[in-house]
Amino acid sequence: MKRVLVTGGSGFIGRPLCQLLSDKGYQVRVSGRHPKAAAFTEKMDYRHIPDLGPDTDWEDALQDIDCVVHLAARVHVMRETDPDPAAAFDKVNVAGSQNLALQAAKAGVRRLVFLSTVKVNGEMTTTRPFTEDDPAFPLDAYAISKYKAEQALMTISNETGLDVVIIRPPLVYGPGVKGNFKSLIRIANSGLPLPLASVHNKRSLIYVGNLCHAIERTIGHEKAKNQIFLVSDRNDLSTPDLIRCIVSASARPERLFRFPQAVLSLFASLGGQKAKADRLLGSLQVNSDKIHRLLDWTPPYNVVQGMEQTVRANPETHG
Repeated sequence: MKRVLVTGGSGFIGRPLCQLLSDKGYQVRVSGRHPKAAAFTEKMDYRHIPDLGPDTDWEDALQDIDCVVHLAARVHVMRETDPDPAAAFDKVNVAGSQNLALQAAKAGVRRLVFLSTVKVNGEMTTTRPFTEDDPAFPLDAYAISKYKAEQALMTISNETGLDVVIIRPPLVYGPGVKGNFKSLIRIANSGLPLPLASVHNKRSLIYVGNLCHAIERTIGHEKAKNQIFLVSDRNDLSTPDLIRCIVSASARPERLFRFPQAVLSLFASLGGQKAKADRLLGSLQVNSDKIHRLLDWTPPYNVVQGMEQTVRANPETHG
């Protein structure tokens, strides 16, 4: 399967994925909302798709394509402004994905790789990491829409014969990362003492370069057909270990001190920041043994390499 359409190809994950696929000899077609001048090499064929929804016309973009990697989505919104977030997520992530899959099947596409999220499994782990066999437990509108999209795609696969591969990554970091992870880099490198040395959680992460390699492995591997995969760097970190990794990559001193975790949680709840505190203090681990066992996939980058690339590419967070 050498002719690949990557939706959302101009994004944080899409750009390095398209470059990797091109370097490996794939014929890459990119769809995105930005103008063609948004920058791809001459080896890639760009299609402008302004909106993703139930009425999007994919006919031109799907012509002569073997595999679709579907990255485009309405992602988690930190400051939601839509009066009906659930409907907004469903329109793009559920109906939009259904529409793409049906048109892909009609066009003769053999496989669709769908980037979902670990949030389909849940927001937190306690006694053990999530596995692909665990029941889904999505809690917010974004995660629910991704789970509904997974179910819809599997139904379409059963009805049309289109191969579907679902990948559920945890937090993805790398050059160009935004949101909470970028804020964490800035805070870690601020020089301020941080009361997190007593936190003993574990969180799975995945470097964007590792995620791109995992996606590439699923494109043509026969054993990936109609499978769900949890992926990670296979090196889970506590929050203080993550901060140590960040400051080490920035050549900054570590400034962590001990403070009772229960008190931190209480202060966060009283300040209306419980969700942020849960991400900082709680555990969320995935077991990625399945993709390692079934597809013989091992992350090519370790967390130190990934963090160095991430910090180096975000100079404003450590300058």
